[in-house]
Amino acid sequence: MDTPDATAAPLLGSGATSSKRLSVLLPLPLAGAYDYRVDDDLVVGDGDFVAVPLGSREVVGVVWGDATGDVDDAKIKPVAARLDAPPLPESLRKFVDWVAAYSLSPPGAVLRMAMNAREALTPPKPVRTYSAVDDPLNMPPGLRITPARKRVLGVLAAGPPRTMPDLTREAGVGASVVKGLAAAGAISALDLPPGATFAPPDPDHPAVDLSDEQQDAAQSLCHQVDAEGFAVTLLDGVTGSGKTEVYFEAIAAALRRGRQALVLLPEIALTPQWFDRFDRRFGTAPVVWHSDLSQSKRRLAWRAVATGEARVVVGARSALFLPFDALGVVIVDEEHEAAYKQADGVSYHARDMAIVRAQLIGCPVILATATPSLETRVNVARQRYDRLELPQRFGVAKPPLVEAVDMRDSGLKADEFLAPALRQALTENLAAGEQTLLFLNRRGYAPLTLCRTCGHRFECPSCSAWLVEHRFRRQLQCHHCGYNAPVPKACPHCEAEDSLAVCGPGVERIAEEVQAIVPEARLGVMTSDTMRGPEAAMEMVRTIEAREIDILIGTQMVAKGHHFPHLTLVGIVDADMGLSGGDLRASERTYQVLHQVAGRAGRAEKPGRVIVQTHQPEHPVMQAMISGDREAFMQLEEDSRAAGGWPPYGRLAAIIISSRDGAAADGLAAALARSAPTGADIQVLGPAPAPLAMLRGQHRRRLLLKTGRDQPVQPLLRDWLSQIKVPARARVRVDIDPYNFL
Repeated sequence: MDTPDATAAPLLGSGATSSKRLSVLLPLPLAGAYDYRVDDDLVVGDGDFVAVPLGSREVVGVVWGDATGDVDDAKIKPVAARLDAPPLPESLRKFVDWVAAYSLSPPGAVLRMAMNAREALTPPKPVRTYSAVDDPLNMPPGLRITPARKRVLGVLAAGPPRTMPDLTREAGVGASVVKGLAAAGAISALDLPPGATFAPPDPDHPAVDLSDEQQDAAQSLCHQVDAEGFAVTLLDGVTGSGKTEVYFEAIAAALRRGRQALVLLPEIALTPQWFDRFDRRFGTAPVVWHSDLSQSKRRLAWRAVATGEARVVVGARSALFLPFDALGVVIVDEEHEAAYKQADGVSYHARDMAIVRAQLIGCPVILATATPSLETRVNVARQRYDRLELPQRFGVAKPPLVEAVDMRDSGLKADEFLAPALRQALTENLAAGEQTLLFLNRRGYAPLTLCRTCGHRFECPSCSAWLVEHRFRRQLQCHHCGYNAPVPKACPHCEAEDSLAVCGPGVERIAEEVQAIVPEARLGVMTSDTMRGPEAAMEMVRTIEAREIDILIGTQMVAKGHHFPHLTLVGIVDADMGLSGGDLRASERTYQVLHQVAGRAGRAEKPGRVIVQTHQPEHPVMQAMISGDREAFMQLEEDSRAAGGWPPYGRLAAIIISSRDGAAADGLAAALARSAPTGADIQVLGPAPAPLAMLRGQHRRRLLLKTGRDQPVQPLLRDWLSQIKVPARARVRVDIDPYNFL
């Protein structure tokens, strides 16, 4: 999207509610807030969490301000209770309203993301501790002092109150001994408020020595933090230039001012080296927020953010909706990543919404990347964003040498996928004791399985997608809905046995080929199938750092900021894969991925080499990779987008119709097309079947609204959609600024 303007959406007031009636927003996809009555014995203010009746049940919502409706007093239900939880900050309530207005989503659906830790609304339980009685000589009469009881009394006499686990461990006794002494009155039991959950990071903990370029960039960012005003800065540094260490200094500046910091990462569970760097810089770990957290950890983290105990939070895109009230800086690492776009439910781009959140609070935003998105580049050119550059790798490391292999002349057999040049480089690198990375952004063994006898292709029963064979698990799987089935021994269509053939490679098939080329090599495979959470990712990183793996084969997650000093060769198996499909960002995203993957090579003293296998060496993406001329390639992309009026030089909104009934989907799409808006600089494309015309059993049709850059699309969409009655068996979803055209 263009530069976000937080003043463009409706905002709300703050302060205690004086009216006997108030507005409560519920975390449900409803049209808006509901009015409730407040009885005299209950005091509530804006942002308070309250329990209210809704039909026959009771739900928890947030006080959103004074009542807005004119319903008769007799029909207004009373607020049942106020919850003992920190109120939702005003800046977050404004943010919820802004996101709802921008994305055309119900405000309650956005609020639900801010209440994604319901247990946190209940105060933490007090901690029971045990201490010595005031007069240790005044023991209860008749109390028998056993050796175990004597040890408990001795521990408590020598120090502060202890919790049950600490006391039993130090005294070497069971819990029954402690409980017996407390019941007899020999020791005192006291419930205390829970202590701090997270250790505070130390901004003055010894830091790494920065280069002159890094120091200059860090000082500039720190000045912005100290100014405590809104600003957006692109931290544009080549891979290996030390961008992370630079923005760590901005975090330190925020901490010194008593403020909080938020760092967004595209793959929070898969970046263990980032956490190691943070611990070295600040002496402790940050507070973490992502979808894999247990409910208990989510409760602790949410409450720590709300109370201000959490000083630095690192999280996925949903961390934007945590209840910060003292943010001093927001950092979006790898700002170009498509993973920041949420397409399901409430559609939003976390990079753009981070800018809005910071503007509402009044703090700086740092966008860090080696391959800035076209949107960010254009905003820099329009002087809406500042820019700091780190054009050199840190220390003695130099950029890797990139060379292309034209696969049209490779002479490979049908079941071979590594060109002779890459095979030779792989063998030589192994002999030299160096590590190699092979990149193919395709999970599993093969993307398509078919029958050689009748031609039957294995397709997902619920999606317009082929089933991918995963040979490690002996399964066929759909990567869109998760459907899976065992690989059959015979074709289910013609019943021919031993007739199944696989087409194309996935990472598992590349691993099989590598094993045949260098059987002595120790291989590792890194995909979302093999990395089930942070622990698995950390273990894989540890084995690579310990040089227990010679060749790493992986998908896009291997490009996520990993630093392996002994990795000197990168082979990109199918560099053309992302260029097909008609996506307007296909070339840009392909370049970004390839550049990031190539950046894993030669990050220390030893030089790096990158071999790019391509059937289109003349393509601008491949030419940019070989020449290292990022600016020339991005200028071509800018010119192409500008000529067609595509983002960021125009606006897009997708309307996706879905239904289990194909005729219903077609009928609704046709009705929308007939009432489509018209006018200068307004164009509606479609309706047409979505590229994934069937997804999870739903027939899908798409329309695309395309307008000029200065045309607000939300009013057009509201008016357009209001003219159509959506039948119960169909659904319409709007995606402002779509990134995915499937």
